[in-house]
Order: sequence, then structure tokens, then C-alpha cells
Amino acid sequence: MKTQPQQPAKDADSGIQGLNLTDAFTQALPGKPLPADCNHQQEHIIWSEVQPAVPSAPTLIAWSADMEKRLGLNIQGTPDASARFFTGSEVAAGSTPYAMRYGGHQFGNWAGQLGDGRAIALGEIQDREGQHWTLQLKGAGQTPYSRQGDGFAVLRSSVREYLCSEAMHNLGIPTTRSLTLCLTGDSVDRDVFYDGNVQAEQGAILCRAAHSFVRFGNFEIHAAHHEHDELKALADHVITRDYPHLGKPGPDVYQQWFQEILQRTAQLMAHWQRVGFVHAVMNTDNMSILGHTIDYGPYGWLEEYDPRWTPNFVDRQNRRYSFGNQPQIGLWNLYRLANAILPLFDNNTKPLEEVLETYNDYYDNIWNNTVAAKLGITDPQPADKALYNSLWETLELTATDYTLFFRKLAQIEAAGGQEKPTDMLAVISDAFYDSKPLDDTTIEAFNTWLGQWAARVADIDPSKRTKLMNSTNPKYVLRNYMALQAIDAAEQGDYSVIEELMAVLQNPYSEQPEFEKYASRRPEWATQRPGCTMLTCSS
Repeated sequence: MKTQPQQPAKDADSGIQGLNLTDAFTQALPGKPLPADCNHQQEHIIWSEVQPAVPSAPTLIAWSADMEKRLGLNIQGTPDASARFFTGSEVAAGSTPYAMRYGGHQFGNWAGQLGDGRAIALGEIQDREGQHWTLQLKGAGQTPYSRQGDGFAVLRSSVREYLCSEAMHNLGIPTTRSLTLCLTGDSVDRDVFYDGNVQAEQGAILCRAAHSFVRFGNFEIHAAHHEHDELKALADHVITRDYPHLGKPGPDVYQQWFQEILQRTAQLMAHWQRVGFVHAVMNTDNMSILGHTIDYGPYGWLEEYDPRWTPNFVDRQNRRYSFGNQPQIGLWNLYRLANAILPLFDNNTKPLEEVLETYNDYYDNIWNNTVAAKLGITDPQPADKALYNSLWETLELTATDYTLFFRKLAQIEAAGGQEKPTDMLAVISDAFYDSKPLDDTTIEAFNTWLGQWAARVADIDPSKRTKLMNSTNPKYVLRNYMALQAIDAAEQGDYSVIEELMAVLQNPYSEQPEFEKYASRRPEWATQRPGCTMLTCSS
């Protein structure tokens, strides 16, 4: 890929209507220009100015119509200009492209300086409601933080993030957003499973948007280097820009800020557990300071219910970031953030400890209410926890599809609790995979639990119960085999599957009978296909 400097926009007609970037982040915080290939430790800076590499043949292949409208852009009417701007081939007026410097704990160990190794922010844009969004190119070439990487991304991983971030938004889960997906016209070498099998893949660039891309790791790097001035400047900027309701930054506000970060993180964990999403790389450099889902690597959706499941190939032994571990890993990461921002409290640990001690009760309360909604219980009681715990134990007895089980459960007409357990079991039978047939003991356990559930919801209006369950439990999620089908087609130049999945996932809680094929169990072929059950961070 070529690395000559970008060309400035030639004139107003060559640009994109509505694209008016500012550089509030770079103006407010210390940084400096650095060559992309410097790759050494930096000090006393929060960002580095860097120019995207210029692709040989940028081509727009997909974009989010929702984000296009939200940001007041005209991408559909300017595909060529969009391809140039959203791959970094041309620099928009007001743009100061930069990469952020941050560190992080990866798989429980301090990894030192990391930073935006293949992500380059273009600047900020306001949407129609006056909210600010940072536009960032992922896969646009080397930055000072690329380490030994080339800074590029491939179509495979770019399609996955493009689809998943929009799917998560439509599920009602805080997330970064996708704006455009472009091909670069260049090939990128990747060793997908780190086994020496290097293959050339199509290069791609995703333009994603977020109110902020600041992570826990942005604070950790300054704490590790005793850069207290930069730490305070970053914290004050984040509070002023993204937590303005807290007031002017100061000791009391810092504690309130950390409390809100904790609550947002706990809420995010409950959302992930609700829909069966496994992030799989919950390193502190992948934790948003806003409590948003960020960095879609080897993610996956729980199919057979297994709290120890992770789609991350490199975590298959320890399963640190498995489905069941996510809530407590959220807390572990908050401890790392607390250590990082301790200088804001003059090294007084008490205010931070007071906040951290609230996490478990806060999360448990959210999660119990979430499970109640998943089961159609409109008046949750403390005694219901026994029903919840029994459910998880029962689901593990066989290969039970997490998404289908809850959606099928809502179809049971619990009118006065008169149904026979065997009849209820028949309703949810499509949720069981053939790989582990139900034996008599499992059937008895399910019938017992279904009877208990039916008795619990017998006095709840069936229509209200069903409405609550179907607004909590999605019918459609982005299963890995679905993403793989979109990737296979896109690699052959067919982007229709991407478009169809975007349409399906736009309304994940609706019935959508025309898309019924996407509301079924994972096909058998997907159990053997790389990219379905196990993935890596390679892109």
C-alpha cells in the first residue's frame, strides 16, 4: 500500500455534504506529530498526529443509513468522495488525523504502551441533535503505536465489526457505531490462527464513530509513567465533554465520575449477558470510558448455553473472558482504572474503594431485574433468585440454544398455569441441538423447571408477559455463521448478504417472517468451519 501524503479536498463539490470536522480533542490535550514508523515509547503526550496511508483503489461497499442520517451526511449521493474521505485518501477541512496513546492490562498482565496501532481519528462532527462524534478509520495504516503490526485491516474482520456494532445498537446496547466500509484495493498478509499459514486477504477500512474512543488504558499509561498533569488533563476533558452534568472537575466530581463509569460498566455487562454476547477480549485497553462496547475482535453469541464458552482461540485454555466471567472481569478492570486515577484523589484510596464496593450489589440488582424481564416476570421478588439459578443449571444439562430458548418460552400461553409441562417442553424443543439428545433425567429437569416458571407467571397478564419477554429477548442476533456468510459473499464481490443482515438486525426483536431463516439454530456445518466457533484477534 502506498504511503504518500494525502491530498486535501479539491473543492466543495468533491466533498461530502455535511462533513464539517473539528479537532477539539487535539486542541485541548497535549500531543505532537510523530512518524508512523517510530514505534518507541512516548512520554507526556496523549495523542500523536499521523497521516493515513493512501490506498490504491478506495471503493465504498457499504454504509450505515442510520448514521448517515444522524450525522446529516450524503454518503449515498457521493460514493466516490466518501471512499476517498473515509479511507484517508483526502483530508477533510478541519481535520487533524491522530492516534491515541494508551496502555493496558491484557489477559490480566500489564502490557505497557499500546495505543491506536491501526486506528486513526479524523476529528469530530456534530449530529443533528448537537451531540459530538469522533470519526475514526480502522485499518488505515501504521501509527507510532503499531509495534510490529502493519496497521491495516482485512475485509473479513472489517465486515464483522461493521455488522456487529450496528447490530448491538439496534439491540439497545451502548456501542461504537459503523459509518462506512471501504475496500482499499490492496492485499494484506494475515496468519489467522498464528500457525505459519500466511495468506493474502483483501484490505479494508472501517470508518466508525463514537462519542469518545477513550479507554481505561488511556489513563493507565499516564499513571504508569507518573504523568499526573496529562492524567488530570485527560480526565478533565472527558468529564467536560462527556459527563458535563457532573459539573466542574474536582475531588467530589471525580468520585461521582468514577461512580458513573462503574454503573455504566455494570449496565453494559448485564446487557451482554442478556443477549448472550461474548466480547472475548476484555482487556483494559478495550474498555470504554463511556461504558460502550468497543473493539469487536473475536466476539461471538452464545449458542449452546455454557458459561465457560469463549470464541477467542488464544483464550481457549484459561477462558478468562468467557461468557460467565464477563461481569467480574468488568469489576477487575474497574480496579485497574481506580489505580490509574488515584493521583486525582491525592493517593487517597477511600473514595475509590467506596465506589468499588457498590459494584456487586449494583450489578446483581440489574441482572436480577433483567432475568425477571427475560422470563416475563413483571413483579420480581427476592425469592425469584431460586428460579433463576435453577434455570441456568437446567440449561446446561443439554445443548440449549440461548437465544431460541427464551424466544420460544415467550410462546407458551401460561393462562392460569394449566399447561402440562410436557406440552411446554414441546414448544421450546427447537432450542435443543441434536448433538446432545435429551435423556429422561434432562427431560424431567426441564419439565420441573417449566412447571415452576408457569406457576410463577400464572397471575401475570399473558399479553403483558409476552410483550415484556419479546422486548427483552431478541429473535435475531449476529451469529458467527451469519457473519461468515456475509464475508464469503463479500470476498467474491457480492455485498447483498451484508445489506440483508443489516436489514434483519435493524429490528432484532420483531418477528420479520421474511427473515425466518436467520432465527434458527446454528447449522451443523458451522461447527467445523473456522471463523464460526473459534476466532482470533488477527485481522
